[in-house]
Amino acid sequence: MDPGGAGHNRASAEFRGVRAHGVLEHIDARREGHRLAEAGFWVVVGDFDGRVDAWRMAEVERDASPPVRTGRTWSGPEADAWASSLTRDEYLRGVERIREDIRDGDVYQVNLCRMLSAPMPAPQNGPDAVALSERLALGNPARYASRIVIPRGSGGDPGAWIVSASPELYLAVDGDRVRSSPIKGTAAPGESMLDKDVAENVMITDLVRNDLSHVARPGSVRVPELLAEHDHPGLTHLESTVEVTLADDARWTPSMWRSLLDGTFPPGSVSGAPKSAALRIIAREETAPRGPYCGAIGWVDADARTAELAVGIRTFWWRDGELRFGTGAGITWGSDPEGEWRETELKARRLIALASAERMQP
Repeated sequence: MDPGGAGHNRASAEFRGVRAHGVLEHIDARREGHRLAEAGFWVVVGDFDGRVDAWRMAEVERDASPPVRTGRTWSGPEADAWASSLTRDEYLRGVERIREDIRDGDVYQVNLCRMLSAPMPAPQNGPDAVALSERLALGNPARYASRIVIPRGSGGDPGAWIVSASPELYLAVDGDRVRSSPIKGTAAPGESMLDKDVAENVMITDLVRNDLSHVARPGSVRVPELLAEHDHPGLTHLESTVEVTLADDARWTPSMWRSLLDGTFPPGSVSGAPKSAALRIIAREETAPRGPYCGAIGWVDADARTAELAVGIRTFWWRDGELRFGTGAGITWGSDPEGEWRETELKARRLIALASAERMQP
């Protein structure tokens, strides 16, 4: 068995403590979200640009022990092969335009991203995802790390090739409880957060609170964690947590997932506030689709009434002969354009080095 390896045509997915194999069916979850509440274990991939795909899997294993490493060698692009969808000057100008939008009262915060891509010819089902995921697990371990390899199918099934080292929770569902932990605010190790980081986190936490309140029982919204500093490989983030109890008419009913996705997707931490204005500005400023970067990556277990979806940051995805990786920063009135560009470099540096051709010792 070679799940997720190059040339392997059997669908597989691996998350924290969960492994799934074999696709029984594929759905467009924005149109058929009721299926996610009925039965089965579903792997979910939501593109930031709007599409949310879900695959019902044939086999599911739950095992909290670390997977056995295969020791495969990852052969990535050359380090100088990566190109950015926005040059440094284009990104700086974009930050200034967004600051003008904020000055004019059109928006409070916008997440401005750029896509890095490198040519990577590979077999039809993509490069060796197992090798890359093992390399990231050694060099950049992450709470919501995942690997998804689903070959393209018939009837509009786009398939998926994703290796993620996401540290951010988009939605966790356990029965009637829903939790989201937005990350906003980034600093290099040993550096202090700026006032801008704090303001940004508070704004986005309030946005997430508002998004979840649409499906919550009145009075059940809680913020048990606010502005907590969490250390990650190569950087520190500010993180907050919002929890709600689902309203009676939203508890694993046919409308539950449609309501959740309509109310919260794409995640607030990677769009902005107000979300509608931020999405309009993102469409104006960004020159490449984000795909699953900044989208949703995870699983829904309708039988157990649980789910765990990560925000698709620190995520590699392969499509049409290119390996892609996104990086961005939250822009507020207090943003320094050069500082925001450096933040995008800080977030990408470690992961791009791991995915490039240079070999890192285990």
